[in-house]
Amino acid sequence: MLKYICQNCKKTYNPIDFAYKCSCGGLFYTEFNYTRPDFNKTDNRNEGIWKYIDSMPFENNDSAELITMGEGNTPLIRLNPINKFLLAKCDFFMPTLSFKDRGAAVLIAHAHELGVKQLVCDSSGNAGTSISAYAARAGIKCDVFVPESTSEKKVQQIIAHNAIIHKVPGNREMVAAAAIRSVEVTGAFYASHVYNPVFYEGTKTYFFEVYEKLGNLPYGFIIPVGNGTLLLGADRAFNQLMEWGLIQEKPKIFAVQAENCAPIYHSYKTGEEAIVENKGTKAEGIAIAAPPRGPNIIEIIKETEGDIITVNDEETLKARQEMASFGLYAEITSAVNYAAYKKISETDPDIKKNLIVMPLCGAGIKS
Repeated sequence: MLKYICQNCKKTYNPIDFAYKCSCGGLFYTEFNYTRPDFNKTDNRNEGIWKYIDSMPFENNDSAELITMGEGNTPLIRLNPINKFLLAKCDFFMPTLSFKDRGAAVLIAHAHELGVKQLVCDSSGNAGTSISAYAARAGIKCDVFVPESTSEKKVQQIIAHNAIIHKVPGNREMVAAAAIRSVEVTGAFYASHVYNPVFYEGTKTYFFEVYEKLGNLPYGFIIPVGNGTLLLGADRAFNQLMEWGLIQEKPKIFAVQAENCAPIYHSYKTGEEAIVENKGTKAEGIAIAAPPRGPNIIEIIKETEGDIITVNDEETLKARQEMASFGLYAEITSAVNYAAYKKISETDPDIKKNLIVMPLCGAGIKS
C-alpha cells in the first residue's frame, strides 16, 4: 500500500487524507511495494510509460487504462545529425506536447484511484496543460492557477480541456500560494507536480526508456531545472536501476537554470540557501525563484558528480534557432539544454567524446 512519508520527521500519511505536506512543514516521499518491470516486454496495452506499471504505486491497471493517451516511448535521436554523442529525447511528441504528461498521467491515475472529484494545480503552463487534459479524461473537475505572464498558447490549451483557469499577478511563488489557499478552503486534492511525489513515478520513465533504448545509461544527462520534476524522476530511476543490478553507477546530471532566475545554481556554488529574485527570463518553464525541493536537487547532483550551469536568454534563443536548423523546433525552455551543452563543451573535453542525452521538453508552438 502506498504511503506518503515526511522527509523531515518521518511521519506517515495515507494518501486518502489528501495531505500535501506534513504538519511539521516537511515534504513527502513515497513508500510502496514495487517490482522490476520486464524492460523487453511490450503488449498492445502497455507500449508507453505503462509498461513500467509494476514499479508504480497502483493496486490495479484500471485507472491507467482509463486515462492513458499513449504517453511515452518518445523518439531518441541525434540532435545535430553529424554529432553522434548528443542525443535528444523528443518528449514534445507527448499528447499535450510536453514531458509533463509522464508525471501528470501517473498523478491523475493515482487521483482517480483515490476517488478524487475535484483537484487544484499551479503551473507556469505545461504542467497545468497536462494535468487539465488527464483530469478531463478521468472526469475530475480541475482548477489551474498560472502566472499572468504565462504564454497565451498554453492558457488556451488549458481552457480547451474545460479547466477553470486563475491568472495570478506576480511571481511563480505567489501562484503556488494562491493554489494552496484554494486547496485549504475547498478541501480539493492538490495535484502538485512539486509537492506530490507520485508525479516523479511518472517522470522516472523518461530514464527507463533511455536505458531500454541504449541497453545502458549514457555518460550524462542535461536536465532543465525549475522545480526539478524531471531531475527528481532521474534520481528515482537511477536508484531503482541500481537496485535491480541493471547499472553499476549513476550518470552525471548537468542541471540547467536561467541566468536571471537561478536559486539552485547559487546555493550549489555558495553552499548557502538562496532565494533569488526572478529578474525575468524567456525560459518561463524554469523561472522558479524558491523551489521547495531545492536542497534535494543539489544533493542528487552532487551524488552523480555532475554540475549546474546557467545560460542567458541570448544564448538560449541562439541555441533554439540552431536546433530549428536541424529540423527540431522546441519551446524556449527546451533550448536552455542545447545552450548549456554548447557552454559545457567549451570547458569540459569529456562532454564532446561521451554520450549525452537531453530532453526536448515542449513543442515550439507553445512559446
